[in-house]
Amino acid sequence: MTKRNDIRNIAIIAHVDHGKTTLVDELLKQSSTLDERAKLDERAMDSNDIERERGITILAKNTAVDYKGTRINILDTPGHADFGGEVERILSMVDGVVLVVDAYEGTMPQTRFVLKKALEQGVIPVVVVNKIDKPSTRPAEVVDEVLDLFIELGADNEQIEFPVVYASALNGTSSKSDDPADQEASMDAIFDAVIEHIPAPEDNSDEPLQFQVSLLDYNDYVGRIGIGRVFRGKIKVGDSVTLVKIDGTHKNFRVTKMHGFFGLKRVEIQEAKAGDLIALSGMDDIFVGESVVDSQHIDPLPLLHIDEPTLQMTFRTNDSPFAGREGKFVTARNLEDRLMQELQTDVSLRVEQTAPDTFVVSGRGELHLSILIENMRREGFEFQVSRPKVIVREVDGVQCEPFERVQIDTPEEYMGSIIEALGTRKAEMADMVHTGNGQVRLVFLVPARGLIGFTTEFMSMTRGYGILNHTFDEYRPMVDGSIGRRRNGALVAQESGQATTYSIMNIEDRGTIFVMPGTDIYGGMIVGEHSRENDLTVNITKAKNLTNVRSATKDQTAVIKQPRILTLEESIEFMDEDEYCEVTPESIRLRKQILDKSARLKANKKEK
Repeated sequence: MTKRNDIRNIAIIAHVDHGKTTLVDELLKQSSTLDERAKLDERAMDSNDIERERGITILAKNTAVDYKGTRINILDTPGHADFGGEVERILSMVDGVVLVVDAYEGTMPQTRFVLKKALEQGVIPVVVVNKIDKPSTRPAEVVDEVLDLFIELGADNEQIEFPVVYASALNGTSSKSDDPADQEASMDAIFDAVIEHIPAPEDNSDEPLQFQVSLLDYNDYVGRIGIGRVFRGKIKVGDSVTLVKIDGTHKNFRVTKMHGFFGLKRVEIQEAKAGDLIALSGMDDIFVGESVVDSQHIDPLPLLHIDEPTLQMTFRTNDSPFAGREGKFVTARNLEDRLMQELQTDVSLRVEQTAPDTFVVSGRGELHLSILIENMRREGFEFQVSRPKVIVREVDGVQCEPFERVQIDTPEEYMGSIIEALGTRKAEMADMVHTGNGQVRLVFLVPARGLIGFTTEFMSMTRGYGILNHTFDEYRPMVDGSIGRRRNGALVAQESGQATTYSIMNIEDRGTIFVMPGTDIYGGMIVGEHSRENDLTVNITKAKNLTNVRSATKDQTAVIKQPRILTLEESIEFMDEDEYCEVTPESIRLRKQILDKSARLKANKKEK
């Protein structure tokens, strides 16, 4: 079979923060792709505001570079397990992967997750040990760890014979030697390893067409855009082709526009053939996994597997006393339209309407859903969300829940309290390794519901020195009992008004306050965390009675503790079953579902 030696298709995979996106930046800069005038921003591939702020990749991106006459199509993938669905589908488009591993941290939970997916697809790996310039690197041990991981995950002989390149993406240097002094000021070692080891795609462009959609994009002018690979044959603008849907039905359509990728731009093209990665428009309801084939030869590719959601939250219209004050889009129709729009491009998401103003939104994890909420908030939406719940499934007649593999790196002094805290959340320890310098690495298997709300507790427990990573492992039989509920009750406002310094001073001994003086408050809003297990209703709007009697010491300046202002993620973690998080473009408020105190007490009695 002839090969297309002028092209290579690769995906860059790694644990979050091991330097994938920075590496892609350098490959773009050092290839003959961008013109001299083009200024490349740092992490150019992360185009979304939230990606830039958090330094993470959420959506897979594709680009292409030219190196010594070969076009290399590069797909930058997310490292977080919540976006694992993206990684899996991208691997179906490529012939090889560049696995990036941090020269100090070594293999991490998501390294294992993404590599497992890559080996299952049978793609050929090239390993890049990145951040070789950092002090305290251990390249030889890291390569051994990677090899152990390959063997553990059942790699075949061809996959185990992987080439290793040592690099510093930040400095734009690479080399085949693990000595930092031997680094050369170019990325040629990586380019050469890719061209030498990653197989070229087959050139079967004279056979009938087969194209499969792996990613979706959306554009107001042309509607849905299917991004994928031409596996066989040729496709031209103006061709009449057949789309084979997931349910097996056929739809004929005409190709109106095609784009290829080069550098940071999409370039309009007229023709593509086997091995090319392209974006196709003209079909309004094209979906991931579907095949576009020659109308005379209906021969679709196997459907792609998409990971099912493991977590769900209720989204509903805002009905608090402050509803409609701060948002631009506040109605159930606005909410429905926006969620339906999200479904156009995010295939791991599910939306089900359960009442005229209520939607159950299911996703791959807390991060996946909180990023959707944050995006909507920035766009001007105002709504409420409930506490996340795990999705329980029935497997062979047994109720099963998702379990996560959790890896923790922490100073040894915090080990005992971490083991104890996770023990109460029904975790079982899988491994414990002393990594030297007083550090220990712990691996646990934990029910996913036991991790809801654990991050904040973990950070305060380890004083910020601990690193926690987790990834979905498998569904297992349900563990008995309630796990991961909040230990402390809430401080709930009694009436509406503005929070005053005087009242905050009087109640701050009862717990941690979440609001500043002058904040608008309504009855039933949560204004702090109680130091005990029960909820406590407090008057936070009470002003000081002014009299004309003065004493020498009484009126010294009132000083209150700095309140703890919760972020969106912290609010979602803090919430309990009977609470909502009210999200608007300007505020994030926590509230009780039943605002009236006596009605709330009645409901609690009934439940008990």
